Amino acid sequence: MPPTNSPTLRQRRLGAELRKLRERAGLTATGAAELLGVNQARISMIETGRTPISADRLRSMAHVYDCTDEALVEALAAMTGRRARGWWEEYREHVPVALVDLAELEHHASALRVALVIHIPALLQTTDHARALFQSAAPPMRQYEIEHRLTHRMKRQSVLYRADPPPYTAIIHETALRMNFGGPAVARDQLKHLLDMSELPHVTVRVIPFGAERFPTTGQPFDYVEGPVPQLDTVQLDSHHGACEFIDAEAQLNKYRAVLNRMESCALDAARTRDFIHRRIQEL
Repeated sequence: MPPTNSPTLRQRRLGAELRKLRERAGLTATGAAELLGVNQARISMIETGRTPISADRLRSMAHVYDCTDEALVEALAAMTGRRARGWWEEYREHVPVALVDLAELEHHASALRVALVIHIPALLQTTDHARALFQSAAPPMRQYEIEHRLTHRMKRQSVLYRADPPPYTAIIHETALRMNFGGPAVARDQLKHLLDMSELPHVTVRVIPFGAERFPTTGQPFDYVEGPVPQLDTVQLDSHHGACEFIDAEAQLNKYRAVLNRMESCALDAARTRDFIHRRIQEL
């Protein structure tokens, strides 16, 4: 397969995981290349995601690296091959590349968990609410930039409407319910939409009210994207107008898992959250 100069996040993650397996086996890139019958440059290209590999080649590498975790090996094998051209690829020249990678990440997720303080989660936003957010971005965006960001965000939401949607859990602080982006009418419609989405069987929305005795958070909104196995989970640190940072180090994953679990422990349950949102709608 021909190399690429612009590997996606998914391709880079596959290469990084293969590098981890090699290093755990105590092999240098040169040593691995000798055992696999290739040159060292090819190993480097694979580990940076620039050279696609087949599932069979990956299994051979895992065997040479003495990896006995079959679930991990098969999960990695499912990530091999040429880049799949999902709908997000049409946005590669129109929005930051991190947003393209985020859409692909969500598409392949086994489950999605998000935590926010000021904003409604992107996958649960109405068009008018999202437009108001983009219009208030600093520095200001040009109109065509807003339209590209807006349509990209709305298409991201398709992951929740497909035949096999991933379980989706949103932990939202009450602050987000009281922000009137776009004015009262837009805010009211947004909360009604949030309420409707919370009724879907695969969507769970929970609110942490102002009166909560504790608020365990990093202070930064983030998405926790579950992979097919825990080793392939990813944390995405979010910004509503574009900047994304992806984290996959084991210690950091453990940290954000713990933060989410603590936040869930002090949030209202789903039923009380729906009552809470309904009362907020009546106030507007």
